[in-house]
Formats: sequence, C-alpha cells, structure tokens
Amino acid sequence: MTDQTTAAKPRTSLKSLLPLLPYATRHKGWILAALGALSVASAATLTVPLAVRRMVDFGFTDEGAGLIDQYFGAMLAVVCVLAVASATRYYLVMTLGERVVADIRTDMFAHLSRLDASFYDTAQTGELVSRLTADTTQMKSAFGSSASVLLRNLFLFFGAIAMMVYTSPKLSALVLIAIPIIVLPLVASGRSVRARSRAAQDTLAEATAFASENLGSVRIMQAFNAEGATNKRFSAAVEQAYGAARKAMGARALLTMVAIFLAFASVIGVLWLGAQDVLAGRMSGGLLSQFVLYAVFGASSLGQLSEVWSEISSAAGAAGRLAELLAIKPSITSPAQPLPMQSPPRGEIVFDRVSFAYAGRPNDPVLRDISFRVKPGETVAVVGPSGAGKSTLFQLVMRFYDPTGGQILMDDAPLTRVDPADLRARIALVPQDAVIFGTSIADNIRYGRTEASDAEVRRAAEQAAASEFIDAMPEGYATRVGERGATLSGGQRQRIAIARAILKNAPVLLLDEATSALDAENETLVQAALDNIMKDRTTLVIAHRLATVLEADRILVMDEGRIVEEGTHQSLVAAEGLYAKLARLQFETGAAAMRSAS
Repeated sequence: MTDQTTAAKPRTSLKSLLPLLPYATRHKGWILAALGALSVASAATLTVPLAVRRMVDFGFTDEGAGLIDQYFGAMLAVVCVLAVASATRYYLVMTLGERVVADIRTDMFAHLSRLDASFYDTAQTGELVSRLTADTTQMKSAFGSSASVLLRNLFLFFGAIAMMVYTSPKLSALVLIAIPIIVLPLVASGRSVRARSRAAQDTLAEATAFASENLGSVRIMQAFNAEGATNKRFSAAVEQAYGAARKAMGARALLTMVAIFLAFASVIGVLWLGAQDVLAGRMSGGLLSQFVLYAVFGASSLGQLSEVWSEISSAAGAAGRLAELLAIKPSITSPAQPLPMQSPPRGEIVFDRVSFAYAGRPNDPVLRDISFRVKPGETVAVVGPSGAGKSTLFQLVMRFYDPTGGQILMDDAPLTRVDPADLRARIALVPQDAVIFGTSIADNIRYGRTEASDAEVRRAAEQAAASEFIDAMPEGYATRVGERGATLSGGQRQRIAIARAILKNAPVLLLDEATSALDAENETLVQAALDNIMKDRTTLVIAHRLATVLEADRILVMDEGRIVEEGTHQSLVAAEGLYAKLARLQFETGAAAMRSAS
C-alpha cells in the first residue's frame, strides 16, 4: 500500500469497529425488532427449566400424575414460541448484516473513486479489491451471524445467572466466583487473535494483488513463458496466507477449548455440591434440575461467547484495514465555496510560472517554471523527447495533481478554486493508451455521457471512423469487448476512445497521441474527424510523430521540464533548434524507409 496508508495505520483493537457502527444504527427499526424477537426467544428458553422443576417435583407423584400431560403440553407451547422468535431474530439480524455490508462496500467504492492520482501512483489495485471484498465479508460476520449469536448468548447468560441466583443463592455464588476465571483468558487472548487475524488478512490481500496484476497481463506472462515462475510465486503467497490463517484459527481454537472446559468444569463442580444438598434433604431434585439447566445455559452461552469473541476480534482486524482506507483524504478536492466557472465556456488555458514534482520525487521537478497561454479555439501542439514533461501538462490541466509552484487558469478561474467535476466536464481526453471496459461497445462510447441516445452514439462512432468495424461485429454496438477491450485491435480501441471524446462534446480537447495506434488509411480518416471536432475548440495535442501537428496554430517544444522553443512548424524548422533536429530525424528516417520499401 501507499506511504499514506502505512503511516496512518492504527493499532488493531475492538475500537476499529466503532467507525462502522453508524452503518448499523441507520436501521434502528430492524435492530429494535431483532431485540424484541431476541427477548421473546430468551424468555421462552429460560421458562423451560421452571417447567422441568415442577414436572420432576410434582409430576412423578400420585397426586400430580394427572398434570404431567399439561406440563409437557406447556413445554411444547414454549418450544413453539422459541422456534418462531429464534427464526425471526435470525432473519432480522442476518438481513441487517447483509444490509450493513452492502452499505460499507458502496461507500468504500465511492471513497476509492474519489481518491486522487497520487494515491493510485503507488496503490495496488488487487489489494484494494481484497479490502473491498474479503475485508467487508468479515464485517458481514460481525454485524450478522456473530452479532446474532452474541446477543442471544448475552441474553441467555445474564438471564441464566439471574435465575440461578433466584433458584439457589449458595450455588450461584460458587458459579459467579468461577466466571472471572473463565472470562479473563478470553480478554487476555483477544489481542493475540486480532493481531493474527490482521496478519492473515494482510497476507491474503498481497496474494490477491499479485494475482490481479498478473491475470490482467496474462498475454505478456504467456509470451515470456513466465507461467511457471508466476505460479510458483503465487503458490508461495497462498501458502503464506494459509499459514497466517492457520495460526489465527489455532489461537481461536485454543481460546474456545479453554473457555468451554472452564465453563463446564465449573458446572460439574457445582452439580456435585448440589447433589450433596439433595442427599442431605436441603434441596429437592426438581430444584437441582432447574439450577443445573440454568447453569448449563449459562456455561454454553459463555462457551459460545468465546467463539464470538474470536470472530469479532478477527472482524476488528478487517475493520482496521477498512478504517485505514476511509481515513485517507484526497488531496484534490473541491473548495468549500468553489468559484463558478464562466458560462458559456471559452476554453482559454493559462499556465503561469508552473512548476511540478511528484510526491515520491520532490527534489526532481518534472516541470520547471512553465508559462504559456492557449487562446479559445486555438490548437497547440506539445512536442519533445520522452520524459520532457508533456503528459504531466495534461495531468495538471485535468487537476489530477496541483502544481507545486505557480498556477493554472481556465477561463480566468484558478483550477484550485473550482470544483474538479465542473472543470473535467469541460474537457474531453483521448489518451495514448485507450482505456476500454469489459462492457458493450455502446456503453464504452457513452461512458462520459450515459444519457446519450443510440443515435448520438452511432454518430460519434461514424465521426471516429469506427462504425464500419462495429457494424461488422455479431451484435453490433451491443457486442461485449472483454476486459480492457481484449477482443479489439489497438486501432479499434483507439477509435472507440475517440468516439467517446467526440460524444462528450466538451469545449477543451486533449489529444495524447490520439492516432498513434492507427494504420495509415484509418489515421487519415480519424485525423479528418479530429480536424472537424477541433474546430471552435481549444485543443492541446501531445505528439511524438511531428507529421500529425504540422497544421497546429502553435507548437511548444519541451525539454527537461521547460519550454525551449515556440512557434509554427515552418518557423521552428528555420530556427535550427531542437525541433528542427527532431524533424530531420523523423522525416529523413521516414523517407529512407519509403525508399527502402519501394
């Protein structure tokens, strides 16, 4: 995970669950109904020993023989109430757990979607998915089955203790003395269980991250015959996760064993003392039976509470991991009172003495004192060698990062003072590496404008020279293209990305090598479409192939984070600077290749 995450890592404790409690308290009606059902079920359970006592003391005598059927009938009625109330309690609590987990997952994903680019520069997507799925599943146990068992056994435990005191204060005193001996090991071992459970979750997340990364690049894995080495590494990660989980389960099993032994050993000891009182005539057999049943209820409840304690301790480890993510605050946010952007937009962009360095390399600036202005409707190309800082300009214009020095303005509004959503609504991006999602082609094109009609989607595809290959597919625009557009060629993916930008119809267009993946014929078609949509729009173009920017209004030449030249193609060639050198290399190499081919 990121430095932000590890630096803020809290100590795992039951307090980690507290930030998630509001998810349960949103549904107070469900909680009250579950508590009502729980109270009825517990009361019905605690009534059974009373009936058993009367049956033992009076049902087996000549005077009470006629009442035995009534006693059994009453017990059957109590059991019926118990069954209905228990089923109701189980349904309500388990449904509440599912609801809570669904809410947590929704909020977690929304939170992750708001975190800025600096977080994702170092985060592992697979680990985030593990937290979003595996860790939230642990919460289902904490708020569902574990909560159900916890509440039921707490009610039964304290109810049984109260009835034991009512039945025999003397024997109850001996049981109450034993309770701290049983409970103290539970509390003492809880920290160990939480730590081991946290370690197991962390190890599983690392394995998930590794699997996600490699399966996402399975073609590269197979191309380099790396399946064996990758499988070996994943197998080692899985074994490590298994070992951590086994240690956690071992700690929980030991805790459960100790708790159950102590609980029932205390019951046996008290039962022996009670038997002495029955033999001495100080207690009836029915009263002892009643006490023993309550003692068994209390002991079994305490034993199950030990298991629940272990599960809640494990959930606390997962809750701590979720809390770490929820505690991370995005550095790119909307101001408390955002500055309204000009309407209608003009699309003017101004860089005013802008400098920038990535957080991981603060002493290695990517941009150094950059200043330029793009007038509304102007097309400005940015060229230069790799690493010159061209793509960083786009990142700053879209406010994925903020400058470390200077400011950027759009239509006279500083980007740091406007809502990022309002800013990005005015920008359409065509990246060099087209991002295609595993949905239909139509859904990919309307990704930025989900309300667009089918006719608008088709029109955008036609303008991007994509309609021909889309129509040739088995299901046309409804064709699903696989994860990352795996069933499409590079050129097809790029044309869908261009269609997406066309459909957005934004006043500012950012083109990052938008035609780099196209062949000569399709490049001509798409370039014509781009030329059409670039009219009356402010356009910034990053280009490595200088042939694509010959008609730009201006060309900015960057090198080592600075603008070293500026002008038209003709003026820059005449200046005999860096641009002229790049032009000679590209055009002379291209001409030589054409002569060789002929």
